[in-house]
Amino acid sequence: MSLNSPEPEEKGFFEKVKETIEHLWDGTKETAEEVKDKAADTIDNLTPKASAGRAKVTRKAVAAKKTVAAKANTASAKARKAVVNVKAKADDQAKKVIEKAKKEAATIKVKAASQAKGISAKVKEEVPAKKTAAAKSSATKKRSVSAK
Repeated sequence: MSLNSPEPEEKGFFEKVKETIEHLWDGTKETAEEVKDKAADTIDNLTPKASAGRAKVTRKAVAAKKTVAAKANTASAKARKAVVNVKAKADDQAKKVIEKAKKEAATIKVKAASQAKGISAKVKEEVPAKKTAAAKSSATKKRSVSAK
């Protein structure tokens, strides 16, 4: 048996496993590169579409902001008008109540003055009568005291 045989030398088990792993590894690398290239192409294709969509969304958002701001301004203007109207009505009502109270106060003053005049007249009539009666009674008392 010679060392040089015409048949190809058979590979050992570990060498076969090693070659199989290398073949799978190379296939995986190629597949990964293909997937990477496809993803880059897809991203390149979608980027303009996304930009256009983003622009539409941005325009819609700006329009919505303007609409909301306009509605808010309209609502606040309506609220201000309502407040002004309510305030004007309240002022008118307060003026009416004040005028009515002043009229009633004037009427009460007039009545009070007339009653005071009537009472003072009655008092003046009664006071002189009492003074004369008191003077007569005190003179009578003095006479009776001096007579004793």
